Amino acid sequence: MIQLGAPTRAASYDVAMTGVVPGSTTTPLRLLIFDDTCRGRPLLPGLSHAWKAGRHLYGALGRLDAGHASGSWTDALDWLGTFRAGAPITEIQFWGHGRWGEVRIGGEVLDASALEVEHPLWPRLDRIRKRLVPGRDALWWFRTCDTFGTALGHEFARAWTRFFGCRAAGHTHRIGIWQSGLHTLSPGAEPCWPVDEGLTPSGAPAPSRAGLPNTVSFLHGRIPNTP
Repeated sequence: MIQLGAPTRAASYDVAMTGVVPGSTTTPLRLLIFDDTCRGRPLLPGLSHAWKAGRHLYGALGRLDAGHASGSWTDALDWLGTFRAGAPITEIQFWGHGRWGEVRIGGEVLDASALEVEHPLWPRLDRIRKRLVPGRDALWWFRTCDTFGTALGHEFARAWTRFFGCRAAGHTHRIGIWQSGLHTLSPGAEPCWPVDEGLTPSGAPAPSRAGLPNTVSFLHGRIPNTP
């Protein structure tokens, strides 16, 4: 099992609140970005409120060093590229919405096309790539619905890991409290999960549930040591 946040690295509740990281600026960072556009309606909070609460919880548990609520991919990637710029990054989690082969903030899509040099987000992604700890040990974890599902998800996972030279994790199912179909891919490797994993017989996205393979809950900070 891969522990997200070693217990020897104590992080206070204030870390997630303020973004202040104790210790040396060269200590590798574990960072979170989440979609701040899902605010719901009066008396009916949206998912952004849940993700904000989760940021505070993960900070208090020492699983991350800082988190940032973003209303666009430009803002999210700028923050990842500039926050405590003297320190390398060992882990990035994104909490938000996804579809097969893509992740979204609001209605803005980030997919494999952003890894092409002509894409307007490419310079920001390249700056983040240069901050990742070397040796293929860094991790992107997309805690989003469906992103690694179908052939589009395979293509995204393959392109993302090869561009960044690090591992990526994502889900093939619709996620919520339960998060099923969690898989990881290393750079240069090929996806080995079925392209129809996470689909109903009719081809629609399948919901997560306890008991499905590679299922974690929203409280889990560990990735199963499985492909």
